[in-house]
Amino acid sequence: MTIVALILSLGFVFIAIVMSKSFKLGLDRDIIIATIRASIQLLAIGYVLHLIFGMQSYGFIVLFILLMITVASQNVARKGRFIPGLMWKSFLTLLCVEIVTQAFLIGLHIIPATARYMIPISGMIIGSSMILSSLLVSRLKSEVLLRKPEIMLILALGGTPRQAIFPILKDCIRSSMIPTIEGQKTLGLVQLPGMMTGQIIAGANPIAAVRLQLLIVFTTMTSAILTSVLLSLFIYPALFTRQQQLNTEAWER
Repeated sequence: MTIVALILSLGFVFIAIVMSKSFKLGLDRDIIIATIRASIQLLAIGYVLHLIFGMQSYGFIVLFILLMITVASQNVARKGRFIPGLMWKSFLTLLCVEIVTQAFLIGLHIIPATARYMIPISGMIIGSSMILSSLLVSRLKSEVLLRKPEIMLILALGGTPRQAIFPILKDCIRSSMIPTIEGQKTLGLVQLPGMMTGQIIAGANPIAAVRLQLLIVFTTMTSAILTSVLLSLFIYPALFTRQQQLNTEAWER
């Protein structure tokens, strides 16, 4: 793709801005900022990855993955400021998911232990887990506030915080998993995934592209359920005081 073609593709951004102004959506400023940030960030990452791929240093690979996890955790924490310690809880969750998935992929020799495979796959896993974590946190807040009388009744009858919150956690996990599951049900029929499409456009064998995409699909599914369960277990104790009373004052502000 030439520089001229890339510049011409900004026409799509122009169309989005015109639509926003025409319908008075107030999104034009956000669209411009998102376009500028995406361009700068992707160009910078492109040069950084070029250097890392050339050096093949495991230290740089680990540092880059930790950086991705940190940024993703900060994004989740911004969505759930009302949960104490959400930053480190989401960081620990994403780190555990990353270790499990990479250990499985590399340990079984499904992918080679090189930056060219580890970093892109890690980015997909961490990115999807970040989105799922944000959905989980948002749903948990609304469900806890909506079902607060139910939780307090269970506690008043002698139930433990785990017994009071577990049904809500299960509903939140199911809800946060819906986009991942429904999206994967329509792969190949409604949409062709980005990585597979990129490989095909680059000239790769479509069958080989499908195999690698299936690897991502299976990995994403597992990382999604791991993220939901682990983050839920890390979060729910913060909803209760040491006296096992529901504490949602910060949530209701």
